Amino acid sequence: MSFVLPKLTCKREVDQAIKIVAEKVLVLRFGRDNDAVCLQLDDISVVEFSHSFQLAKTAHDLSKMAVIYLVDVNKVPVYTQYFDISYIPSTVFFFNGQHMKVDYGSPDHTKFVGSFKTKQDFIDLIEVIYRGAMRGKLIVRSPIDPNNIPKYDLLYQGI
Repeated sequence: MSFVLPKLTCKREVDQAIKIVAEKVLVLRFGRDNDAVCLQLDDISVVEFSHSFQLAKTAHDLSKMAVIYLVDVNKVPVYTQYFDISYIPSTVFFFNGQHMKVDYGSPDHTKFVGSFKTKQDFIDLIEVIYRGAMRGKLIVRSPIDPNNIPKYDLLYQGI
């Protein structure tokens, strides 16, 4: 169901989205169109009756605060490498062209790795990022219950 959310298919489109989206949180979901976990996350945003429509449903609910795009890791390898996307899905946030960081209680504050457990977790996170960004903050503390944040080990490729 990820066809409901707009996709960015090249570096130029990602650059444009980062530059053009103003006064809203830009959400970039890095993943693959055919990956089951990515499809589950995409559904969080779309329709509540289907767990996989999470992002699409939420996109409408958060339309005054956020814009959500899907980015295929295979089509935009420059950003995949830049953000060290080792696990998919990974979600990166921007506000007015500035990369927003979130303290999830993990070593990596640059992105959210994995799928959100609930639609409300995603909504709460966007609201905190939005309010923090409007106050000029570049890093905010995650409102998500630590039990709902996926645990992973950082992999440093090529070191």
